[in-house]
Amino acid sequence: MTSEVTPPDDTRWGPDARGRYGNFGGQYVPETLMASVTRLADTYRAIRNDRPFWEEFRESLNRYVGRPSPLYHANRLSDRIGGAQLYLKREDLNHTGAHKINNTMGQTLLARRMGKRRVIAETGAGQHGVATATAAARFGLDCVVYMGAEDVRRQKLNVLRMELLGAEVVAVDAGQKTLKDAINAAMRDWMATSDHTHYVIGSVMGPHPYPQMVRDFQTVIGLEARQQVIEQTGRLPNEVVACVGGGSNAAGLFFAFLDDADVKLFGVEAAGEKLAPGRHAATLSVGRPGILHGMHTYVLQDEDGQTSPVHSVSAGLDYPGVGPEHAHWKELGRVSYVSEDDQAALEAFTTLNETEGIIPALEPAHAVAHAMKRAKAMHADDSIVLNLSGRGDKDVVEAGRLLGRIATMGDSLDA
Repeated sequence: MTSEVTPPDDTRWGPDARGRYGNFGGQYVPETLMASVTRLADTYRAIRNDRPFWEEFRESLNRYVGRPSPLYHANRLSDRIGGAQLYLKREDLNHTGAHKINNTMGQTLLARRMGKRRVIAETGAGQHGVATATAAARFGLDCVVYMGAEDVRRQKLNVLRMELLGAEVVAVDAGQKTLKDAINAAMRDWMATSDHTHYVIGSVMGPHPYPQMVRDFQTVIGLEARQQVIEQTGRLPNEVVACVGGGSNAAGLFFAFLDDADVKLFGVEAAGEKLAPGRHAATLSVGRPGILHGMHTYVLQDEDGQTSPVHSVSAGLDYPGVGPEHAHWKELGRVSYVSEDDQAALEAFTTLNETEGIIPALEPAHAVAHAMKRAKAMHADDSIVLNLSGRGDKDVVEAGRLLGRIATMGDSLDA
């Protein structure tokens, strides 16, 4: 498997000295946080060239997380759909069940290097919260996870997992009680405790250096997938597909293919119920540039610039912003950003279960839905690499409720 240890060179695609990707990125934080953000940026700049740090990171991924994750040819799904062959990058097989652990292992090692004994995190679907709590337990750090009260309801299993791992889970009742509100609460905690606390942001968002840092920790996905698909098919894929909320799983996958001009890249957002205000989370599809959570990026906002409510069947995609690197790729035209609605995601969720015996999280089910549509119009010797960024145990009850299949079971689990 890939012998890369330190992060890949990002001279062409990475941020400039100000932490900006073209027009996007930057450090838009309160004055009380500026010293902490600057220190983090300086520390990370040095660590990017620190081979022992990356060797420890790689060792943690291999021996604790279980990397490399396999690239799986979904031949029965491919046969049912017709057209291109679908290959699933199985991040759902990582320890904790998603790609999030790649980033939390890296950031927790970084926190330890900085002498900080407490970590905090936000979480939507709960996977990042579980991964942060896991890494904190692994390295003996205190951990607090902020989670919107609505997401606590939807993701009770992950709340229990975090608590079993020793983390304190704080339900946030403000706003829509989802991911954006959890981030707001985590930011307030960080402002008050940054002298001894590291904020483990879960996606390629926030002030510099977070977008670069999280993407670096997640590039292991793309580096492995690129090598694996060549080994299995003898060539690069025609297309690469991943879901996009904040955008870390997609950034980690896409980065390895950016210089391959013949490989089309598709980021799939949540169209929710329909592309109307408050009914979706398709930021790059219908949003416009603005400031959110310390970064200049695309934001879902009203005419007065107020952040819009969002909706998705998947708790991990209902975010009104997106990582600034994705905003930059959109403007460059290197990545195509599309959206799939709740119904399409649920149908893809069911189809993958029935054809491959794999239960996907509802987040990558959006990517599965789009990949199936793309495959139909392609040839049988074409290939699509799809990032299956997480497993769907956490979503079974909610999906069953929405599909009308397990109302009684859902009621008993809610009791």
